[in-house]
Amino acid sequence: MASNVQKILVSQPKPTTEKSPYYDIAEKYGVQIVFRPFIKVDAVNAKEFRMQRVNILDYTAVIFTAKTAIDHFFRLAEELRIQIPESMKYFCVTESIAVYLQKYIVYRKRKIFYPASGKLEDLITPVAKHNKESYLVPASDVHKNDLIRLLDEKKIRYMMAIMYRTVSNDFRPDEEFNYDVLLFFSPAGIASLLKNFPNFKQGNIVIGTFGPTTAKAVRDAGLRLDIEAPSPEIPSMTGALENYLKALKNKKK
Repeated sequence: MASNVQKILVSQPKPTTEKSPYYDIAEKYGVQIVFRPFIKVDAVNAKEFRMQRVNILDYTAVIFTAKTAIDHFFRLAEELRIQIPESMKYFCVTESIAVYLQKYIVYRKRKIFYPASGKLEDLITPVAKHNKESYLVPASDVHKNDLIRLLDEKKIRYMMAIMYRTVSNDFRPDEEFNYDVLLFFSPAGIASLLKNFPNFKQGNIVIGTFGPTTAKAVRDAGLRLDIEAPSPEIPSMTGALENYLKALKNKKK
């Protein structure tokens, strides 16, 4: 555990609303939070998507592992002038991803499924129960191999469709990198860290992750994982961060 935390990097875009829990944490614990993605997303256009020979309407259910996947699924549907049927079922790895669907559809619990744990392994349970469905998995070119393995093990009928690309969001030579805490949300973020800073030494820098595949990427890189989310008790990254800062504050007393 770090002895002091003053500056935190959240490797996600800045929230669009001032009501983000990150702002509450910054005020409560007197820390500076900087939103600076390590990766950026490039869209796959309709012409490129057609080359994959995937017809969205051939599928009766969709598996989402990220909000970005939701955005690009509905973007492509619009570009291709496809009307997504109301009968379509949606399986999401976390509740927050499931709730995000409200941006595009009327939220009805009977057709939206997610595990309470927020774990990929537990998502497979409702997927396997609906084994008559034909699943589409919108993904980045850097996708979750763990999901493929789990779907294959359960003999689920699915098609992986590349709808966007994940590329490193490189740091400028004059850009400061003086953070006490780094929070990551995808293995691609870890890859970008090591690409930008090939001689990175963790030292007292705290690393936090959301999701099992990102946690694995940290450990595979030989780095120390200090904050891990989600857990049954703490389902969010903000909750895990606050829990860490609270423990740090209590330690100082």
